[in-house]
Amino acid sequence: MEAGEESMDVQGAAAEPSFSGYKQTSTKPVWTLLEDAAQMKTEGNAFYREKNIRSAIGRYHRALLVLRGLDSEVMTSMKGFGHEMPPLTPEQEAALRNTQVDCYNNLAACLLQKQSVDYARVREYSLRVLQWRPGDVKALYRAGVATLEMGDAQTAKQYLTQACSVQPNDANVRKHLQRAEEKLNRELQKERAMYRGMFSSSLKSSSGGGINQTSRAGEGV
Repeated sequence: MEAGEESMDVQGAAAEPSFSGYKQTSTKPVWTLLEDAAQMKTEGNAFYREKNIRSAIGRYHRALLVLRGLDSEVMTSMKGFGHEMPPLTPEQEAALRNTQVDCYNNLAACLLQKQSVDYARVREYSLRVLQWRPGDVKALYRAGVATLEMGDAQTAKQYLTQACSVQPNDANVRKHLQRAEEKLNRELQKERAMYRGMFSSSLKSSSGGGINQTSRAGEGV
């Protein structure tokens, strides 16, 4: 699967929507909750393949809501509220993070399929993936595309260059990397033209002042 493709990441990585105030009240065993979240992710993938983006997004959000109640990074800050879960084993922690990463990466892919793309959210989700899984090529690609669309060609180039180093033959990655480089080049040319204009104006002002001084001196004689 190419990094530039907007297909689902069955084993990808991801970012996140916000579920403020959520309290984990389920009494289900941790593994059952992890399996529930993984099943929701699988259903989301199926909806995506059917081009039912809205339903896919809904499934990924539901999966992340379940996982949020298990995430030690989240629950530490909410200690004392709701039902407290026992600490996760390393295996459970890995399963949780992998499903989170999949859901966030897939959410970013879904958002890029919408008619009106929220590039800030795409970047947010992709950066969450990179926080957990640095070097994830799909997250690098999507972060680069979103950052470029938001106007920051320099940072976009960094993301896309990293993605290109992993998949140098990916046409979509190379296309957007070229777009970033072209935008940077245009900005550089514009900046150079501005400085040339400023320098030229400065020279004219300085030259004009010297002539006037000579003229006045001559008049004095």
